[in-house]
Amino acid sequence: MPATSQPDRGTRRRTTRLLAAAAAIATAGALAAALPSSASADDRSGGDRHGRYQDVQLLSFNDLHGNLEPPAGSSGRVTELRPDGTTATVDAGGVEYLATHLRTARQGEKYSITAAGGDMVGASPLISGLFHDEPTIEALNKLDLDVTSVGNHEFDEGAKELARLQNGGCHPTEGCYTDKRFKGADFPYLAANVIGEKTKKPILDPYWVWKKKDVKVGFIGVTLEATPDIVSAEGVKGLSFEDEVETINKYAKILQRQGVKSIVALIHEGGFPASSSYNYDCDAPGAGDGISGPIVDIAKNVTPQVDALVTGHTHSAYVCTVDDPSGKPRMVTSAASFGRLYTDTTLTYDRWTGDIVRTAVKSANRVVTRDVPKAPDMTALIGKWNTLAAPIGNRAIGHISADIPSTGTESPLGDLISDAQLAHGKALDPQTDLALMNPGGIRAPLTYAARAGEGDGVVTYAEGFTVQPFANTVNLQDFTGAQLIQVLKEQVSGANTASPKILQVSAGLTYTLDLTKSGADRVVADSIRLNGAAIDPAATYRVATNSFLAGGGDGFPTLGQGTNDVVGSDDLTALEQYLTANSSATNPIAPPAADRITVVQ
Repeated sequence: MPATSQPDRGTRRRTTRLLAAAAAIATAGALAAALPSSASADDRSGGDRHGRYQDVQLLSFNDLHGNLEPPAGSSGRVTELRPDGTTATVDAGGVEYLATHLRTARQGEKYSITAAGGDMVGASPLISGLFHDEPTIEALNKLDLDVTSVGNHEFDEGAKELARLQNGGCHPTEGCYTDKRFKGADFPYLAANVIGEKTKKPILDPYWVWKKKDVKVGFIGVTLEATPDIVSAEGVKGLSFEDEVETINKYAKILQRQGVKSIVALIHEGGFPASSSYNYDCDAPGAGDGISGPIVDIAKNVTPQVDALVTGHTHSAYVCTVDDPSGKPRMVTSAASFGRLYTDTTLTYDRWTGDIVRTAVKSANRVVTRDVPKAPDMTALIGKWNTLAAPIGNRAIGHISADIPSTGTESPLGDLISDAQLAHGKALDPQTDLALMNPGGIRAPLTYAARAGEGDGVVTYAEGFTVQPFANTVNLQDFTGAQLIQVLKEQVSGANTASPKILQVSAGLTYTLDLTKSGADRVVADSIRLNGAAIDPAATYRVATNSFLAGGGDGFPTLGQGTNDVVGSDDLTALEQYLTANSSATNPIAPPAADRITVVQ
């Protein structure tokens, strides 16, 4: 099924401005820490003394995507801004380390909640994806996750499978993977804006209230309204997705009527910070100025009754304030992806009002470093599932001479996958001309260094599965030249105007992408060439894509208009066949040059 939540980092707006050293050491976005002047030292209680103010710890993360083991390559690193204004990368992630960090953070905190912003599962590596993400749910239970919103990837296998992950039970076709029945999630998935078309009600709980003694905090969970545009039609069949702001505001009123005045929204939608550094001071230029994207408008319109927004989807790291409709700053956070970060937020609860003291909210992103002891229970969990996966995952399928990155407007791995799909297409029909691949379907790089004793440069089936976990088929369709030009323009227009999705292209297709222009004009039409020849608008071209794109997914409606369809094998099989046929231990594949798209900036 399709993957689109991973952003195409090559198209993201970046700011080159360096921060002053004093701002650089800030952990991002703390609101003024002063309590109201009426509060005395005795009013603020970190323990169980019932003073007026009670600090509540909120630990949050998002977009784990079943990454139980430390992610490889750039997917397993974060960028850190140093006090001198330089940046460095830090290895991060892996649930053995995430568990240790969360458990350490909770020590001494008697009022602590752990929440997540969706996409806990889906697009997962083999250790989780092979078992329909049961291992990840088990890990999240052990992490003591209290609540999460759904994300778009929770619908990759449809609402029935999501319900099974929530409620338990063995897989309907593959049965039980161990001698124990899968018990499901100990925490609630919230889906306030996901409505069953027959029942006209949310398919899962819309909200949940955390209570300890006299302290109550409500959570409302939503996913992005555009989920049907980025998930296969089968995954969202029978469902409708409502506006995020309207839904949150509706349930905030309901919680208020129930006497719950402290409210956090878990929103699987996000934004793009002005820096790729996780500890960039988002508010340094001015409140909210350091973030762009869909979450900004959402944050500006969600009712002031909501005290903080935990977000996700864009795989970005930020801790920002954005003014609410009343003009008051409100915390908006995201902890990147793959368990590399968690956000540590302090919510100060006022027992007199039952609300959060907004001016006292503090938040910071923390790195899940790998220099701490591994959590033994997570090590055992990973070992159990790896043992079951090993007969399939450890099989070698190819050899590479160096890391093949998956990032950039055009990535070396995107070129490799497109070439593999072109080769598969030609095997089905020698008249196949080219292949196109959606960047969000490429979930990780291929790394040269051995990960599980297989040897440097060896690509295993498990590594290939991590790159392409969706089991999309490779489909062939006929398009006119005019339609092909329109497809390339749809990368930067229509649904993709604000957040372009640059398709990865097979060898022989070249063109210029002029980012100084706007909309569809960013694709220079007369630069498009196939094997050196200009595209003929009246000619017919045979195009290979995955089944998600062939259905018009990711904002490419023209790709849904192809004719003369032929369905091939799944995309991972195509990659495996290509690697096996074109590489060996003595003649490994080198990273493609990524020179098919000329980018003008």
